[in-house]
Amino acid sequence: MQKRDVSPQTAYLLPFGLFMGGLLLLSLVQGLGSKFAYPFLQHPEFWVYPLQTVVCGLAVVFLWRNYSFRFNSGILLGVLAGLVSLGIWISPQVIFGKAARVEGFNPDLLQPGSFYYWCEVGLRFLRLALVVPFLEEIFWRGFLMRYFIKPKFTDVPFGTYQTFSFLAVAVLFALEHGMVDWIPAVLTGLLYNGLAVRTKSMGSCVIAHAVTNLGLGFYIMATKQWGFW
Repeated sequence: MQKRDVSPQTAYLLPFGLFMGGLLLLSLVQGLGSKFAYPFLQHPEFWVYPLQTVVCGLAVVFLWRNYSFRFNSGILLGVLAGLVSLGIWISPQVIFGKAARVEGFNPDLLQPGSFYYWCEVGLRFLRLALVVPFLEEIFWRGFLMRYFIKPKFTDVPFGTYQTFSFLAVAVLFALEHGMVDWIPAVLTGLLYNGLAVRTKSMGSCVIAHAVTNLGLGFYIMATKQWGFW
């Protein structure tokens, strides 16, 4: 498979742009759901999230040859960073006794154990633990962390340290999340940025992100704290 004939900016921005477009679509349809009593409008998460997963996943696959992941470097550090990040995310409830986060994408609204139920859960895990780690690491540390150093970001080796870029990406990564998640998100952003600088491997960052999200997915299903989705 050859590199696609697209600019580096397109390759690194398109998957994340499609992902944010999916969130915008969800918000717009939810607005319509408050006015019209149609199930597909009142619960758009059951079709918008799968659509978003498929579209973004295909975008990453289509543009795969435009990225350099270097999965042969920093694998163990990636796993360790992912586990530390998982601890950061769940510690408010597990250690500090914060209220359970039960509001969110709840697959139990479907018939538990049904084929449709497991399709939704499976696609949700695919989104959480595979698609999101790839597209976010491609954007945040593959593109933006280098772009802040030099607009022609492909001239900047992955994992190059520059203070403003390092801190700005961590803050912006946190702002992508809801206010309740800003502290764990900024700590995770700093952790993943540090992993990028240490390993020089986007693949290790993808692994860390995937380990965090996969663990969080199992935690969500075990505790029914749907707000972590």
